[in-house]
Amino acid sequence: MKQDIRIRVPEKGQAIIDTIREAGFEAYVVGGCVRDCILGREPGDWDITTSATPGQVKALFPRTIDTGLQHGTVTVMMDREGFEVTTYRLDGKYEDSRHPREVTFTPNLEEDLKRRDLTINAMAYNDREGLVDLFGGMKDLEAGIVRCVGDPEERFGEDALRILRAVRFSAQLGYTIEAETLEAVRCLAPRLSRISAERIQVELVKLLVSPNPHFLRTAYDTGVTKVFLPELDRCMETEQRHPHHCYSVGEHILHSLNQVEADRVLRLAMLLHDIGKPDTETVDEEGITHFHRHAAVSADLAEGILKRLKFDNETIRMVHKLVLYHDYGNGILPDMTMARRAVHKIGEDAFPGLFAVKRADIMAQSEYMRQEKLDRLEEWQRLYGEVMKQKQCVSLKDLAVTGADLIAAGWKPGRALGETLQKLLELVLENPEMNKREILMEESQRLQN
Repeated sequence: MKQDIRIRVPEKGQAIIDTIREAGFEAYVVGGCVRDCILGREPGDWDITTSATPGQVKALFPRTIDTGLQHGTVTVMMDREGFEVTTYRLDGKYEDSRHPREVTFTPNLEEDLKRRDLTINAMAYNDREGLVDLFGGMKDLEAGIVRCVGDPEERFGEDALRILRAVRFSAQLGYTIEAETLEAVRCLAPRLSRISAERIQVELVKLLVSPNPHFLRTAYDTGVTKVFLPELDRCMETEQRHPHHCYSVGEHILHSLNQVEADRVLRLAMLLHDIGKPDTETVDEEGITHFHRHAAVSADLAEGILKRLKFDNETIRMVHKLVLYHDYGNGILPDMTMARRAVHKIGEDAFPGLFAVKRADIMAQSEYMRQEKLDRLEEWQRLYGEVMKQKQCVSLKDLAVTGADLIAAGWKPGRALGETLQKLLELVLENPEMNKREILMEESQRLQN
């Protein structure tokens, strides 16, 4: 089915298509870039599909990179920009829920499009033929539906990651997963265990930073999270019978995701901030649930989960810190000294993000004392702003004296020197006006004696 839709292909991409066609072959932009253009979005990249073989493509352009010849993919360089050009292909039998046993090139565009995962990703376009939509992609875009091309069990069987991709596209676009496709997600979810942690991580992050991160509930409902994030399943099944809460732990987590900006670290922090509650649950005589020390337990679990999913060390460090301190200072009306000590304890890098985490946590709770909680949070934020504005000392790097200063005054390097610097920092955290070199040098002499 061809439709009268116009897509403006980038000049360099169009030049590649023109060159291939002038040599007697077919060429189209295909997949996600077509979908995004129809939706009025800026594509992240432009993929091109062609009836030309990789060798024939390489012969047409002076600069190419062999990025995946076994799968028919050549990257054509136009100046410093690369465009992936892939030959129409048929995939052989899949034996590991990811890789086909063999790939066969075909001159038939339809054969290439029918092996793609979703109808909305199986459309092609060029300026001569217009939109080629053989599987109802436009209809599904208009209806807001995520649907597999052909038999969903067959598509998911070819690459099990497509199971999570279907949920991710649903979240990114706000679409409903079509019934047969959803049932296939449910039936084949265990196959995700065959997929590498790195690939799972990429899809999870895309889902979390989407406009609908709470669609992770679909992954829970269909058994998908049970495979790679069973800790969330436990949270979904843990009730919170407490005036401050109106949701289960898991539902609270899902609601909190919607209350924080679409930042990778912040969304991961909200996903994991209460992940330790099932392990800390107690029930008092009145039937009220409590989760004492859940922040510390959640932080340790978060670190393990993120390592398991192969996140980088900096992401793990920041998420761990935000989770560990997400309850810090709750219920306290702070003063400037408390604010300085809090920034020192938590760290200047993580402290600003903690406001977003705390606010999201509050907004996903019951309305009980909500305004009081928000007022206290606002006061914490105001005092933090004052500390930063006045450039008050909150760490050793801000201290008016250094270890070198003390060594020059007669101190020997070692443990006593480090302990003295910490004592001077404690003094300044309590009395910021004392952060002057002469005062601290005098105080260091007193401590030495």
